[in-house]
Amino acid sequence: MNTRTVWSNTVLSGKYLLLTFLSFLMFFPFLWMVSSALKTKEEIWQFPPTWWPENPQWSNFLEAWEMAPFGLYIFNSVFTATVIVVLQLVTAAMISYAFTQFKFKGRDALFTIILGSYMLPVAATYVPSYVLLADFGLLDTYSGIIVSNAVSVFGIFLLRQAFMQVPKEMVEAARVDGATHWRILWKIFLPLTLPSFVTFGLISFVQMYNNYLWPSLIIKSEEKMLITQGIQKFFMQEGGYGLQWPLIMAASSFVVFPLLILFIFAQKFFVSGINDQGVKG
Repeated sequence: MNTRTVWSNTVLSGKYLLLTFLSFLMFFPFLWMVSSALKTKEEIWQFPPTWWPENPQWSNFLEAWEMAPFGLYIFNSVFTATVIVVLQLVTAAMISYAFTQFKFKGRDALFTIILGSYMLPVAATYVPSYVLLADFGLLDTYSGIIVSNAVSVFGIFLLRQAFMQVPKEMVEAARVDGATHWRILWKIFLPLTLPSFVTFGLISFVQMYNNYLWPSLIIKSEEKMLITQGIQKFFMQEGGYGLQWPLIMAASSFVVFPLLILFIFAQKFFVSGINDQGVKG
């Protein structure tokens, strides 16, 4: 084994060690949250802190679950996030298809304007969006959350970049065979750029699931609250649970588990979408 090979193996091992360390840093908050959920209040404030409680309090999860309707909160978040993601995928795909397959005056200028709107602070859109929803009677409704998030500028940009890599010859052949634009979009572009669709879907779902500020402005009924609002209410109610850190950590675990399960099942497509830069095959 020559010196160059030894050096390459050393560098590769160093990269793996660095990635392992960074992965542990990313996973540590989740590990600490679960560990703290199993502790008593005294163990939470113990110094030096313990990694794992002497007698894990598994009942903390059941107690926290029974104190608030977390099942309803999670359902509301998963339902609204899923519908929003489907709408964003459809609208982003159609708009991206138009920008890549149609030639019309001002196309590039329009796309620049759309990207420019992505640079606006999100909070700057809250007041006009709130007024519009109020005019249409969509405040304190699922429809208000869904409609106000039906289009994603990031999704348009990501899918447009992926669509630009689809071979033009394949599209032309489909047109010669008499395929409509709708059929070309969903029978050619979708299969070839599926990793990009999944990647955007995952990112959007996590964003919508974790959304707090905008839903808190338009949703007031407890039965329609999202999990982010529910966990905040659980923390603040009666002014007492701020001291019940084991229960708060247990409740926070409920928020994370759906996202963790989603990523476990979809990580293959997510990594593929990054490596393949949008085009499969």
